[in-house]
Amino acid sequence: MQRNFDDLLLGSIELFCLAAELGSFTLAANAASVTPAAVSRSVGRLEERLGVRLFVRTTRQIRLTDAGQRYFEQCRQALSQLVDAQREVTGQQTTPAGVLRISMPTPYGHYRVLPLLAAFRERFPRVQVETHLSNRNIDFADEGFDLAIRGRAPEDSSLIARKLEDAELVVVATPSYLKRAGVPESVDDLRSHECIQFELPSSGRNLTWTFADESGEFDVSTNGSYRTSGDALAGITLARSGAGLFQTYRFLVEEDLREGRLVEVLRKYGGRSRPFILLYPHARHLSSRVRVFVDFLLEQLAQPPQNPAQQRLTRVQ
Repeated sequence: MQRNFDDLLLGSIELFCLAAELGSFTLAANAASVTPAAVSRSVGRLEERLGVRLFVRTTRQIRLTDAGQRYFEQCRQALSQLVDAQREVTGQQTTPAGVLRISMPTPYGHYRVLPLLAAFRERFPRVQVETHLSNRNIDFADEGFDLAIRGRAPEDSSLIARKLEDAELVVVATPSYLKRAGVPESVDDLRSHECIQFELPSSGRNLTWTFADESGEFDVSTNGSYRTSGDALAGITLARSGAGLFQTYRFLVEEDLREGRLVEVLRKYGGRSRPFILLYPHARHLSSRVRVFVDFLLEQLAQPPQNPAQQRLTRVQ
């Protein structure tokens, strides 16, 4: 195997990451017990080797360039893996530690994962959790994430997929809307109702509503004057204002249903769900902080095996 890095270069990468994290050559120098000039020289060596500027420097501050930000994310992940490898070999990885980065959809993050993080850190106080809430698909290699939660398993065979749960769907509206427009008794009645639309970010198409009856499962295209995209919570806000009907996850509107702000309709066509999948790259030596976080989420969120009738209703097409 060809040698690509010497001790000086690895030290320069470490000092670069410190400066990027702390936003200051002086603070990085203090943390590493070297001089600010040494940090500046190390960054200069990297920039000369790479042929790009890593920082924009002014008399008062430094900030990463776009290229510097990409390089920092990759280097931080690589250095973290080196530390994990050292701890595993020397037996020091008994206590999980370090930064764990996870990407997840906005609604699922707010309602399912973020409320659990304080309990997780009580168990593992040396693990720092960075969360990224967005519905877009992320690139593990380019963006330095350890884990992601998505609504479907990817085709990418390099990723491990673990189902967290099948989240039940419900159709809801305010009592005032139902008094004004009437309560739908069948799926066909949706044609005469204002159905709030959610646009899929991947295709730009409106998400179909999904139901089940004694004959099986089926999807329905609905119509409405309100269209939202990017964040399903916007559809719930519209529904709370009396704008119309909206199909969403039960866990997002449980409190609204309990308090009577929203009412569930079309119950006899309910029971359908969509999955939430935990994704992470295949790794021969998975870091302990990732392992314990995966186990924690599965413990808190994963559902027990279902009977065949429930499986029929929750199968995702």
